[in-house]
Amino acid sequence: MSFERPYLLLLMLALPYIWWFLENKKNIIRLKFTNTDVLEKISNRKTNLKISRILNFLYVGCIGLLILSASGPKKGIISKEETKQVVDIMLCLDTSTSMLALDFYPKNRFEVALSAAKEFVKLRNKDRIGVVVFSGIAILNCPLTTDIETVLRVLENSKIGMVKLDGTAIGDAIITALSRMKHESKSKIIILLTDGRNNMGQVDPITAAKAAQSLGIKIYTIGCGTAKGKSLYIIDDPFWGKREVYLPQDLDETTLIQIAEITGGKYFNVTTKEKMFAVFKEIDKMEKTEVKSLEYKEYKYLHYPFLFLAFLFFVIKFILEKIVFLRIP
Repeated sequence: MSFERPYLLLLMLALPYIWWFLENKKNIIRLKFTNTDVLEKISNRKTNLKISRILNFLYVGCIGLLILSASGPKKGIISKEETKQVVDIMLCLDTSTSMLALDFYPKNRFEVALSAAKEFVKLRNKDRIGVVVFSGIAILNCPLTTDIETVLRVLENSKIGMVKLDGTAIGDAIITALSRMKHESKSKIIILLTDGRNNMGQVDPITAAKAAQSLGIKIYTIGCGTAKGKSLYIIDDPFWGKREVYLPQDLDETTLIQIAEITGGKYFNVTTKEKMFAVFKEIDKMEKTEVKSLEYKEYKYLHYPFLFLAFLFFVIKFILEKIVFLRIP
């Protein structure tokens, strides 16, 4: 609680002097007729002292409450208005069979990528997030939404082979994501994760990157594995059953770097589980959601309760003094 006119509270310092004056003033009793009963009542000093103090307390209390009321007591009600500039984020995840490589043993590339993506999504609970999955063709798996639980559920249900046509259509994946990023957001980004090179689809990746650049959309590219060497896979051979084989890697880092540079994003190469999580954390730090809070204060004035109490004290004093404790002059 605060006061609109706090300087009036200095008058409260006068209350002890008023109390002292009322307690020490001399009451001169004048009798117009002789009456021994009245003299006995008046001579009862203890009773008179108690009555006097009750009346003095009510008098001083009434003055104090009037001072408090005049000081303008008020209580602040604070309300906040929050405005936020959200980031539109589209996750483009490669679901081709090459993502089954066991580089991050015991889990494959796709499983680790999903785990890192889900942790990233949990950090972005104020943003709009969507999911595109691609292999030979690109499919919108989840439109941009602020419903983080839905995005997490979509990621949980994503798997290798959900897009029936195998291959890697990087350009189509970018175009599919761009077609869904129509919100008037201050910041829009695409996170493209793949382990291959564009060998399917109708749109060239560089052409798609230039389209993203024209729309002011940054693309962060993540390449799983390396451009050379072989990776471990477990294949289901119809004759020999499940067995481990090593297949050559085919990561097109040159194209992924170009896509990132054209759009103002950044390229990351991931070869371990730890690096996968670190990359998503780094992107989270680079693309922060802007939140602004405006604070408003409203005041509720509280002088009426003090004024009511002062009036109540006055009425009680009047009744006690003029009716209950009537003084005979």
